[in-house]
Amino acid sequence: MPLSGALTHVLRAAGEGDVRARMRLLSLIYGDLHRIAASQMRGERIDHTLQPTALVHEAYLRLFGENPAGWENRAHFFAAAAESMRRILVDHARARAADKRGGGRTRSCLEQVRESAVIDESADDPRVFLDIDEALREFERIEPEKATIVKMRFYGGLGMEEIAAALGISVRTVKRHWRYARAWLYRRIASEPAGDA
Repeated sequence: MPLSGALTHVLRAAGEGDVRARMRLLSLIYGDLHRIAASQMRGERIDHTLQPTALVHEAYLRLFGENPAGWENRAHFFAAAAESMRRILVDHARARAADKRGGGRTRSCLEQVRESAVIDESADDPRVFLDIDEALREFERIEPEKATIVKMRFYGGLGMEEIAAALGISVRTVKRHWRYARAWLYRRIASEPAGDA
């Protein structure tokens, strides 16, 4: 992992449009982005049209599109990268789910929320991933800070200390919000009728 001070400097320059900084940034963070992508795609079907490398490239292009954001630090950037990858995977899951009907997926959603530190969107039914995403979007409207923690943890694979540093709050607060968020998501998904279409 690159030194955070040097990386922060390169992130800022890249966010301001410095093309050389963007190229340097990609070489500094590629391994970490690939790790996040591989984590998000863990268990995907072998013939999936999107592989971790392609996911990294597409997310990178989205991050540095027309209006690149200014990132405060490493954790902030990786949270944004994880969110970008999540959106790409949601788009792919929606496309896969278009022809699916019925099926009891509530149990699979509950298992992922209860047992995982990282969401596995692979499931045989892509709607599991979409259901979790929908619940998270609802939670974000109610508890935006706590939802940010969930995204950084579930989708970015960031540790509690990294999340605390990125958000400027204590690790204890992150852990408390994390427990609350997972319980809320679990209750929300459990309240859905099993097998809804």
